[in-house]
Amino acid sequence: MSANAEGNVFQIPAPLSQGVGYGIVIGVGAIFAIGMSLTSWLLSVHMNEVQDSEMFMTAKHSIKAGLTASAVVSSWTIATTLLTSTTYGYRYGISGPFWYAAAASVQILLFSVAAVELKRKAPNAQTFLQVVKVRYGSAVHLLFTTYSGIYQIITTVNLLVGGSAVFASITGVNRDAICYLLPIGVVIYTLMGGIKATIITDWAHTVIIYIIMLLALFVFYVTSDVAGSPTKVWELLKEAAVLHPVDGNADGEYLTMRSKQGGYVGLVFIGAGFAACVDSQLFQKAIAADPRTTARGYIIGGLSWFSVPFVLASTYGLAAASLEHLPSWPTYPNRMNDYEVSSGLAMPYAAIALMGNGGAVAVLLMIFMAVTSAMSSETVATTALVTYNVYQAYLKPKASGKELLYFSHFVTVGFAIFCSSIAVAFNHGGFSVDFLITAIGIFVDSAIVPMACTIMWRKQSRIAALVVPPLCSVFGLIAWFTTTYTHLGEISIATLSSNLPLVAGNITALCSPLVLTPLITFLRPDNFNWETFKEKIHRGDDEHLTVSATSPEDAAAQVNRDRKEEEETDKTLRKARNQSLFLGLFLTISLVILWPIPMYASSYIFSVNFFTGWVAFLFIWAFVAAGVILFLPIWEGYMEIYLVLRRMMGKGVPVRSKETITVAGGSLEDVRVTPTEELKGLDSKNIEM
Repeated sequence: MSANAEGNVFQIPAPLSQGVGYGIVIGVGAIFAIGMSLTSWLLSVHMNEVQDSEMFMTAKHSIKAGLTASAVVSSWTIATTLLTSTTYGYRYGISGPFWYAAAASVQILLFSVAAVELKRKAPNAQTFLQVVKVRYGSAVHLLFTTYSGIYQIITTVNLLVGGSAVFASITGVNRDAICYLLPIGVVIYTLMGGIKATIITDWAHTVIIYIIMLLALFVFYVTSDVAGSPTKVWELLKEAAVLHPVDGNADGEYLTMRSKQGGYVGLVFIGAGFAACVDSQLFQKAIAADPRTTARGYIIGGLSWFSVPFVLASTYGLAAASLEHLPSWPTYPNRMNDYEVSSGLAMPYAAIALMGNGGAVAVLLMIFMAVTSAMSSETVATTALVTYNVYQAYLKPKASGKELLYFSHFVTVGFAIFCSSIAVAFNHGGFSVDFLITAIGIFVDSAIVPMACTIMWRKQSRIAALVVPPLCSVFGLIAWFTTTYTHLGEISIATLSSNLPLVAGNITALCSPLVLTPLITFLRPDNFNWETFKEKIHRGDDEHLTVSATSPEDAAAQVNRDRKEEEETDKTLRKARNQSLFLGLFLTISLVILWPIPMYASSYIFSVNFFTGWVAFLFIWAFVAAGVILFLPIWEGYMEIYLVLRRMMGKGVPVRSKETITVAGGSLEDVRVTPTEELKGLDSKNIEM
């Protein structure tokens, strides 16, 4: 039995050595840092992807649907996604994984509408907050910047707190050291390749998470000696319900959607999940996306992400609930104590029970991928926020693109050090990952409606945008503390972490702006001209344009064609917005009402045949999501992959030449000309590898 500095107790010694923990953090981190840096270098040399400020921050709006989807899945799959969803499966049975997945995926689906509108109305924006400043001025801009900054800091700290807790419990490493070591690789490849490097890394991390997820699914439901079939798992869950029934579930069963606390989980994460829409990294991925595929990427990403907590928690969470009374359980004959549960140890303990120390290593790899991938997204987003919305907006408005890029590198490093230090303080303060992720919406959800109206409702007034967020944050805090005190009798971290107070705080902060925003707006409505965004927001002056042409004259003609194409994208984006709105609403209603509510209302307890069908559905959704995330980016990018490989072997045509091309409106400096002869005939029928 081991104890930490605060006196909280783990019942078992660390199953793996410190060398394994440090080896994964340092070794795997170094592999990704070197690999992604090399990838960025190859793209620079062979595809002219020069790291100017536009490429670093926006990838020149070129990311296709597959990589957008994998980036969304990756940024949404934080350590808490894995740990907390599994804990809910352990505590509440099958309702916990479902409600977590459904309640936290609808935001991605609905955000696709805002992503398309941002692309349509402000195509040159580097950050969403630039749009806020143009529309409302400095006061509202600073307010929204504060909300985004607070969320990004707390989210990043949460990543490090959750990740360090798992590494410490499984390998005995020093939590404080892990908080500082985890960001090192992230900082290196972010500095080398900007947002595109982080998005490519997102894909690699997500693929690894899906592979481990499928492995665990097969072990628990097919090959395990202690479980090994849906029927056996059903029997074990029935036994567990007799030994320790679930308070608030129908007949105390784990095999039912009728769960009072599970329903609260859904309400909490509807509120807490929407908090992520304040996070500028979600907008940053929308900005980096190709306008023609933005909506598709977010819809695919939302549906694919649903499988992560749904499948993982239905595997590890139900494994923890069903195996805890068996000798194979690590703490047998004891159940997990409150500290172990709140630390998210249901997942690693279940992995050890199913796969021994190999399961513990698999969990560590998943946690590492989730932490570093999500942190890379937050790092780029915060770098963009500080660079464009603090430095350029208020400190040096005339800063050149090169100066912005130089400054952004300092922010990237500084942000990692700052968040690591805050995470260490949180470690010693006793804050759990559950508390951080579920309470954040109370502080920032009030900004969601005003932020959405910024790009979707021309009448929203500046006063409404300025007054509503702080006022409704106060309402949320009052509801949170009042509900805690009246229902639980005292104010503490433990009572504030209870589901009912969290529901009250999150939902109040989220919904009160729906009433106040139109009320305040109609006192003095605005009539904003959307074209103002296009007139006042410009791309960086250091942008390197990459074109395919045989001469500077052809390059100039292509630039003109590209400008004309941009003018024609509005019609395409309007259609994509309408499709996103329909699909987002349809899928949201399906996931949070049509699917779960009938089973909740009927108090249905799963039969063995129904549970077997439920497990079959888990396999189907997991395989489809994994296949899409793995193969769609490769399919969309096969031509670029082919060209890079061809040029590496010396078979390509030299691609760098510096020209100055005069076109209508001025001159284009440093245009990269790629001869079209290299691209001729490279269709799917005659590519020779």
